[in-house]
Amino acid sequence: MKQTKRWMFAAILTICGTMCAQAQVMKAADLEKYAKERYGDKWLDAAKNLAEQITLDKNESLTYQQVIEAPDKTKSQLYVALNYWATATFKDNQAITLNDKEAGCIIISSTIKGIVEHTGTLNKYAVSITPIIRIDIKDGRVRVTFTVQNYDILADISGGWISLADTDKRTYGDSKRKADDKTNANLYDRQWEIAKHYPFVPKDAQKRTCAKAFVMTHAYSNAIMDKVEEAVKNGIVGNEDEDW
Repeated sequence: MKQTKRWMFAAILTICGTMCAQAQVMKAADLEKYAKERYGDKWLDAAKNLAEQITLDKNESLTYQQVIEAPDKTKSQLYVALNYWATATFKDNQAITLNDKEAGCIIISSTIKGIVEHTGTLNKYAVSITPIIRIDIKDGRVRVTFTVQNYDILADISGGWISLADTDKRTYGDSKRKADDKTNANLYDRQWEIAKHYPFVPKDAQKRTCAKAFVMTHAYSNAIMDKVEEAVKNGIVGNEDEDW
């Protein structure tokens, strides 16, 4: 009996540990490492090369789509596995905006903060993204659609290299500022449309910031696709079989 309890306790710890690790698909620092390993650390060149392989959708959004085959699994089995993955991964209660078992559709909208922090000549920028992740489920297959239209920008208009030289003007604006903080007029929020910035617009005043943001967004889409495929094929903890 004691041995059974120890086994159950160990299993619970394993599941909790896995779910905690999945609470965010990938931290910004890990995402940057992931991106550098695949595309190098020359962000301008990497963004330009990737843009040659990518076409924006009809809404001028950055959209990726992948179909994952699972011929031995039913729609119901796939839905349960992916609902489990989505719930364990995105802890924000508002992240899952649609969860319809009958239609076989899960839609997720969750922000990943601070994928880029860049200090330019005049301004300092912190970039976040809020992708829309749609998972469509049928018997034997899953389709994942990942879409981002804008970069969410936290800007410090006196935080650039020139401003940093003058300690009286330093504001220390960064991505830790709350979105509704109006105490410092130098800090404010913007949205940059991806289609109107580098690499889709070569002459862009925010070229370096947007180059890295584009590569990091591309890398995050790959990470999402990999995680969904793993959940489809192997489950979230690796022991969700029917024989128990």
